[in-house]
Amino acid sequence: MELTAAALQPIGRYQINTNSNLELITSAAHVGFSFEGTEATVVAGAGWEDGHSYLQYELDGVFQKRVRINGLTDTLAINAPTSGKHTVWLYKTTEAHSGPLVIQKVIAPKATAVTRSSAPLIEFIGNSITCGAAADPSEVPCGTGEYHDQHNAYMAYGPRVARALNTNFVLSSVSGYGVYRNWNNNGPSLPDVYEKLDFQPATTQRWDFRKFTPEIISIALGTNDFSDGDGKSVRLPFDSARFVSRYVEFVRNVKSKYPQAQVALLSSPMLNGAKKQNLENYLATVKAQIDLAFPSDKPVALHFFKPMQATGCTGHPSVSEHGIMANELMPFFKKLLE
Repeated sequence: MELTAAALQPIGRYQINTNSNLELITSAAHVGFSFEGTEATVVAGAGWEDGHSYLQYELDGVFQKRVRINGLTDTLAINAPTSGKHTVWLYKTTEAHSGPLVIQKVIAPKATAVTRSSAPLIEFIGNSITCGAAADPSEVPCGTGEYHDQHNAYMAYGPRVARALNTNFVLSSVSGYGVYRNWNNNGPSLPDVYEKLDFQPATTQRWDFRKFTPEIISIALGTNDFSDGDGKSVRLPFDSARFVSRYVEFVRNVKSKYPQAQVALLSSPMLNGAKKQNLENYLATVKAQIDLAFPSDKPVALHFFKPMQATGCTGHPSVSEHGIMANELMPFFKKLLE
């Protein structure tokens, strides 16, 4: 039987397009389905004729592999080792700015949509690190192919923490973006595009924040604000007052969407020395201002990463280093969930 894309229950930002297909938009946005028998076929596309995207999938709770999806229509055959009922979860590997992963339909015996569990949900807001960008050169070496060829959202720190703690998750992250400026330009930054469906400045469609209600909102921004840029684009010297004020403004906006959620601010494992200390100081200032403004809410939680020398592409954490970050974060988030 055919299970239409519109019948699926996505987790993450998405939309149903004019062809009634499901566009998974954000990093690691995912959908689940069950089927009976030994084979299921997923019909998917990259969203544009000459492009490509990637998906990753689990079969019966076990991660399988990353799959390249080519052109407007491609197919993925999923083979189960035994008959009976099986559950599949499909994950978008790439980020919103790389275009959508389009799910058209699932063809399998007794195919049925799977809904997310009732477990708490964590929203991970951030930059390329949160996306899992430049983490996986196992198929396309660093410095070759296109930027999204080395993405691996499934293995990014956020999804790994969520899986370990049996929580749901969504990623709201954009490579290169910061709190008030980006790695090589003055914006628009992440707070400027957070309400846009796909984080694109020109997009008029806004995300419906009633779709999901996170229990915890994790924000990991600042790496790009502190960056030295690309040496070509002109940026003014780092402005600490503006950084703090924009961060406070952003946290206030996020809290307006989800008044009951606890906010957690993460530092950057990419910064060392004075930059590391300054970011931590500014995050403490943001916490103090938010806690003062919302005295009856749960206080803002802080986690300061241990610095690392990242070995992924262009100085990003590798898949294994995301595992190190996730292991460091698990006790922190476990405590917040208690």
